[in-house]
Amino acid sequence: MSRGHPEHSAARRRHHAVIFAALGDETRLALVTALATGEAQSISRLTAGTRLTRQAVTKHLRVLQGAGLVRGARHGRESLFELDPQPMKEMQEYLGRVSQQWDEVLLRLKAHVES
Repeated sequence: MSRGHPEHSAARRRHHAVIFAALGDETRLALVTALATGEAQSISRLTAGTRLTRQAVTKHLRVLQGAGLVRGARHGRESLFELDPQPMKEMQEYLGRVSQQWDEVLLRLKAHVES
């Protein structure tokens, strides 16, 4: 694990931390799931069938937007929100690398214990 690798920069870690923090809330995870259909949705549609207020959904969408996970655009009198899949792909790649590193560490530990 090279410290000079761009994946290990402080800015990159902060970026990952913001995304994990945004996804670390049950309501925001539900919104991401609702938006994962690929169809842009209004706040009214996102609150339908839930006990959430429009204000609560708006607050959570702002957090997701701040993390780059969601994009919003005005269409007439309403805003439509859609999931930006790129940050999720980045996190999937990041978690894959971390998992691979752990697998390598565990294999070395196993080899050491068995020798």
